[in-house]
Amino acid sequence: MLTFSLTVVRHGETQYNKEKLLQGQGVDTSLSEPGLQQAEAAGMYLRELRFSNVFVSNLLRARQTAEIIMRNNVHSSGVEMVFDPLLRERGFGIAEGRPKEDLKNMANRAGQSCRDYTPPGGETLEQVRLRCKKFLKSLYQRMVDDHGCPGQSSAAVGREARTGAAESGTDGPLPGLPGDGMEGVPLHALVVSHGAYIRVAVRHFVEDLQCSLPQGLKMSKVLSACPNTGISRFVLTVSPTESGLALSAVRCVFTNRKDHLTSRNICYITH
Repeated sequence: MLTFSLTVVRHGETQYNKEKLLQGQGVDTSLSEPGLQQAEAAGMYLRELRFSNVFVSNLLRARQTAEIIMRNNVHSSGVEMVFDPLLRERGFGIAEGRPKEDLKNMANRAGQSCRDYTPPGGETLEQVRLRCKKFLKSLYQRMVDDHGCPGQSSAAVGREARTGAAESGTDGPLPGLPGDGMEGVPLHALVVSHGAYIRVAVRHFVEDLQCSLPQGLKMSKVLSACPNTGISRFVLTVSPTESGLALSAVRCVFTNRKDHLTSRNICYITH
């Protein structure tokens, strides 16, 4: 079996975020000045962590965020960044480039919640979930191909993950250390993606994969919107089976952490 920590970061703010306009996949904008500051803050917060693998959405705002994070990192200068379209934001079809209020109005007219509504030409939540599952499958294989599949004790890993989670678990803001949950877990993958995609991925971990949660952390907090450069961490164990690699354990250490922004008085946006 192979155990590794997975740190997931949303991209920094863009002008479209600030103006509450939908970007999706068709609007490929760069980071705004506050977004660049947010990415620098995230990079400084994570600078002492050693990333063994880095996976990034191939959209510009995510690429810029990842490049800034890695430029600040003191241990991972030689690590390849893999730009993967499977990590792209949810496609919003005809709503891309338009105010988010337009999407709400479309959903209301269709008698659906805004989260569940799919505008014409857009991706359904199920399609995003399937795309996330496909990425995770490729992630497991890449980690095993790169690092092998040693017989690490799942009981020991579970104990380390629970310790890190308990220290940072709460139903409010999540203060903690950048390395929380990584004790005894030498491999560490970084993923930089997008708000709607990350929200679907976290829900997949919790609801489909029965991810264990930090003590005292409310489900509403876990499934809430991720702010720009919000940071989440999970500890995953994959094992070989007759049908290929399978996830045998997953634990949430923290979600949507924004300590790097609040400590530097940098603004952040959750939508």
